[in-house]
Amino acid sequence: MLDTRDYLAQLAALLPRIPQDQIDLAQQALRSAWHDGRTILFLGNGGSAATASHLVCDFAKGLNAPGRPRPRVLAVTDNVPLITAYANDVSYECVFAEQVAGLVRDGDVVVAISGSGNSPNVIAAVHTAKELGALTIGLTGFSGGRLGPLVAIPIIVPSDNMQLIEDAHMAIGHALFSVLRDIGPGAPASQG
Repeated sequence: MLDTRDYLAQLAALLPRIPQDQIDLAQQALRSAWHDGRTILFLGNGGSAATASHLVCDFAKGLNAPGRPRPRVLAVTDNVPLITAYANDVSYECVFAEQVAGLVRDGDVVVAISGSGNSPNVIAAVHTAKELGALTIGLTGFSGGRLGPLVAIPIIVPSDNMQLIEDAHMAIGHALFSVLRDIGPGAPASQG
């Protein structure tokens, strides 16, 4: 029988197995976007939607400091009236892609979060983002699903346990935020 100690031990063992090189690439991409005044969009369903909203709150408020540009971050998960209008009038598959189509410009960053990597609306949003010239980052689990090979920077949590995957996604997001808060939006190329 699993107890809380077992679960936490599984999470602690999982975190070092996440590919650090991909997290480093995501950090560089987010830092460049912040430095260049690009928009960073987060999206996901269910628990991943909550992660997207949480990270936008952290980035928008926590990276804001005197002498620094304000980061341009949005969670397209947060406009419930717009999501339900598209879901009702068109299809649930387009609820993020339609928002991405109206918000993303060449050089922006889209962070797509899907534990399975197979959410049709997340996949559709990534396709739209890529067509518009956005750099795409994917937080996923299992073997990456369809999202892993689709995005420019896949961060695949090597687990088939959705709760562990979601916990790891939040830890990755907090790690990215914490580093960006400390180093600021300076041009990444100037860093040794």
